[in-house]
Amino acid sequence: MKYLITGGCGFLGSNIASALIAENTHEVHVIDNLSRHGSEKNLKWLQEQGKLKFTHGDICNADDCNELVRDFQPDIIFHFAGQVAMTTSLTNPRLDFNVNALGTLNMLEAVRIHCPLAAVIYSSTNKVYGDLEYLNYSEKEKRYALTDYPFGIPEYLSLDFHSPYGCSKGSADQYILDYARMFGLKTTVFRHSSMYGIRQFSTSDQGWIGWFCEQAVRQSMGDKRIFTISGNGKQVRDVLHSTDMVELYLLAARQINHISGSAFNIGGGMKNSLSILELIDILESNLKTKLHWENIPERESDQRVFVADLSKIEDRINWTPKIDKNDGIKIMIDWVKSIY
Repeated sequence: MKYLITGGCGFLGSNIASALIAENTHEVHVIDNLSRHGSEKNLKWLQEQGKLKFTHGDICNADDCNELVRDFQPDIIFHFAGQVAMTTSLTNPRLDFNVNALGTLNMLEAVRIHCPLAAVIYSSTNKVYGDLEYLNYSEKEKRYALTDYPFGIPEYLSLDFHSPYGCSKGSADQYILDYARMFGLKTTVFRHSSMYGIRQFSTSDQGWIGWFCEQAVRQSMGDKRIFTISGNGKQVRDVLHSTDMVELYLLAARQINHISGSAFNIGGGMKNSLSILELIDILESNLKTKLHWENIPERESDQRVFVADLSKIEDRINWTPKIDKNDGIKIMIDWVKSIY
């Protein structure tokens, strides 16, 4: 099989490319503009593992997309290239649109014209559902809880794009699905909650599990600088470890006919749901240290709770997460220590 991974030097892309290289039976081609923090390190890491094709290109450039898809003729495209920070979308909405919405359209058009039998699996976001403030919540000591959705948020909830980031990712999300309806392409959408794991070079804007792990490790080593928590820290997400994420995408590629034309909410599920305050407790316990932070105003359009209802994806391809949040965070701490 021939796999093309856009944004292939990012967190998702590098983990999946590594798994494919290890199988030693596929052609793996990644395209990345290397603008993301840590992407050059991930590229070097991948190139050390085995045979890899790499294009230093940009999906914002339609010619780059057309040339790559026409010449490589992939069987599977994992479309991960994107602008990933809400804060960046507020300061530079045009860049956010060009990367997420226009870049996705460029890829879809390249597939439609040059390689219409290829499958396209797109990494979308829970932000397509808006801030979800119309839902009913209860407030507990260290988390918010969804009153009406004990198993998580289903896909039939109305879309409600908030922020430039929500609009650009939501537009791409809908284009991906519509190209299945209108042009018969094999496309699917995964609306992710929170992911974490090795090769995630986190920032304060993106990759919150990794970022808090880094702050905790830093303080455990004697650094006295405090970090910040937006809001009260009771916001909840379901966290998905990179091992489970890789399994999901490789399984989805093999069973594309069962999921084509559909969107799926993806995360660790209710059993792996976690608030920031609960994460702090886990980090303090593992690192045997007291962490110090200060609260700052909550972020614009931040959802109080998003936990994915996994029943749809479980039914279609029999996938469910296996890595428990406590085990996954221990693995993440060890990786952060190894690069700190």
